Amino acid sequence: MTSTTANPLEHSHHEADEKTSFGFWIYIMTDCLLFATIFAVYAVLRPSTFGGPGPKELFSLPYVLVETFLLLTSSFTFGLAMLAQRKGNKSQLLAWMGVTFLLGLGFIGLEVNEFAHLIAEGNGPSRNAFLSGFFGLVGTHGLHVTFGLIWMGLLMVQISKRGVTPLLSRKLNSLSLFWHFLDIIWVFVFTFVYLIGAL
Repeated sequence: MTSTTANPLEHSHHEADEKTSFGFWIYIMTDCLLFATIFAVYAVLRPSTFGGPGPKELFSLPYVLVETFLLLTSSFTFGLAMLAQRKGNKSQLLAWMGVTFLLGLGFIGLEVNEFAHLIAEGNGPSRNAFLSGFFGLVGTHGLHVTFGLIWMGLLMVQISKRGVTPLLSRKLNSLSLFWHFLDIIWVFVFTFVYLIGAL
């Protein structure tokens, strides 16, 4: 006679997964509200250039397209990392996470360069309300990506030492959700700030 009783250890891991997933979805929803607020502030401040340069004069669409390509490609490579994790292939997981990390780092490098260039030309956040809104919105997204990179780096170190434990697997799933969320936010930033601004 076979027992139908569930394995207590499996039940406990499943319960932990559900709690982690639920808690992280709550965080993502609060972050959605944060970005919605910053987008609204930017929309209000955007016309207020006070005679200074506006989006058409300041933004280089080809440059931002490279940034966008890097970040969206990193979302694809993270998906490949998650496939490797489900297969239990630690080396492939770390390799794809490494590629994702480098793409994300390239994105941040380009964004920092853009900010430095604007500030060097006297177009910093204090010049007018439009630039304050721009730096606030794009900078907040950049800080989130930077946090994601730090999180990713720490996870890579832990996975290389311990392998993919149930705890690290939950953290990896949360990071995957966070990273894809940032990509979606960037699509809105690219469309609303750069694309519409350049038209």
